[in-house]
Amino acid sequence: MILVSACLIGENCKYNGGNNLNEKLIEFLKNKEYISVCPEAISGLGTPRDAVEIVKGEVLTKEGISCTKEFEIGINKVLKEIEDYKIYYAVLQSRSPSCGVNKIYDGSFSGVLIKGKGKFAQALENKNIKTIDIEDMTL
Repeated sequence: MILVSACLIGENCKYNGGNNLNEKLIEFLKNKEYISVCPEAISGLGTPRDAVEIVKGEVLTKEGISCTKEFEIGINKVLKEIEDYKIYYAVLQSRSPSCGVNKIYDGSFSGVLIKGKGKFAQALENKNIKTIDIEDMTL
């Protein structure tokens, strides 16, 4: 089973109500078993929602409002949902405060990227589930 960021298969679950549809990924997933998830969308924050970044380990809006608890709720819901599946790897959306694998925004809301992981990507790796940044996949 492959775990996939829901936005990558066209679900409108991004913070701004849009998606990150990746046609090559859709083609790759044909005839494969996969589960699509968005921990942010099921966290209780809704869609659309305020943009957030990770600041000193906490998930904050530009105005400084913490969404850390909601992120943890969404992550835990997804982890519970997938616990009975053998997940071979997860294909996640780049730069996301949830799903970023290699880089995330620096917390200044200025578009600057730093080396780091989103909260969901880190939780998956803590469960020994390999994470792959969609930008690193050769499809």
